[in-house]
Amino acid sequence: MRRVIPAVAAAATALLLAATPAAAHGGKPSPRPPTVTDLADGLVSPLTLAAGPRGTTFVTQNFASLLTAVGRGGSTQVLYSGPGGSDVGGVSFSGRTVTFTETLLAGPQEPVDSTVKTLRVDRNGAPAGAVRTLANLRSYENRHNPDGRVTYGLRYAPKSCLDQFPEDMPGRYKGIQDSHPYGTTTKHGTTYVADAGMNAVVSVSERGQVRTVAVLPAQPAVVTAEAAAANGIPDCAIGRTYWFEPVPTDVEVGPRGKLYVTTLPGGPEDASLGARGSVYTIDPRWGSVHRVAKGFAGATNLAVSPRGDVYVAEMFGGKISKVTHHGNRTVVEAPLPGGLEWHHGDLLATTNVLPGEGVPPDGHLVRIDLPRSHGH
Repeated sequence: MRRVIPAVAAAATALLLAATPAAAHGGKPSPRPPTVTDLADGLVSPLTLAAGPRGTTFVTQNFASLLTAVGRGGSTQVLYSGPGGSDVGGVSFSGRTVTFTETLLAGPQEPVDSTVKTLRVDRNGAPAGAVRTLANLRSYENRHNPDGRVTYGLRYAPKSCLDQFPEDMPGRYKGIQDSHPYGTTTKHGTTYVADAGMNAVVSVSERGQVRTVAVLPAQPAVVTAEAAAANGIPDCAIGRTYWFEPVPTDVEVGPRGKLYVTTLPGGPEDASLGARGSVYTIDPRWGSVHRVAKGFAGATNLAVSPRGDVYVAEMFGGKISKVTHHGNRTVVEAPLPGGLEWHHGDLLATTNVLPGEGVPPDGHLVRIDLPRSHGH
């Protein structure tokens, strides 16, 4: 049960090709539908983004190992190019500092090193210094392994059943040493990181000191006959609860300093187990975790308005949704949405983030102009 990212590419492509258009539901109809405007295209796996100064948007082209600045007119400038086989992601912006993550990969699901990096930029978003490493998260994971005491898999099953599980999906195991940072945000000099490999949110001080804020809870799912057949799970597991890894994908600071986190549970993301993505809040002082929404099909990123409205990019669902008291409501349909950011009353997003088989990469950066009733 290793990381869904970047193995998410194959699953998302297959799922979205067969997906039906999403329909809005719940709540009152908007006075007008949101409008979507293309700002840039031709991007390679633009999974995360951050609003920068004077119309600049910082976008990661994860699988191309690039951090890119997109200008107001759609021009692009590479700010950082990582070594081949690295995953550059988790970008955020605060106080003229761009923060992003880099994960070195020995294979598609084999992270071997992970760091948080920073880059100072000028008032126009151009580099004003060299990229520096703020913290090494893999070293922290190797020393502390925050979820090392968490039991994943079938917590209550005989060994005879556990022994029948395939090698790539163990029947029961403890949290392994693994780090794949995927989302960042900075507030008052502290950077918070959602680490999809560590299954935790950590904080990084301005001096690079790392601390575990919270381990996200394991995600239970009852194994159905359909899920067992689709994933090579032995029949003895049918009807039992399998506890999947939470895989946090993004973190944002909301009102009163509360952290909001999306999770993309480990294991199959197809319809055999249903839409299992969730949004949690974390009190960064005490580490208390509370789930505020669930039922997302591939919650890869989120945005939070100043008053606490939460928007979620559902990569597998082909839409961006808003969390409401009446359930999750579709804001706009979007092909393969990846990154999402609140910006001056509207949303910035990346779409079409993973190309289909045999199709050249063509990720888009878009602005979603929301009706004034949204989050204002």
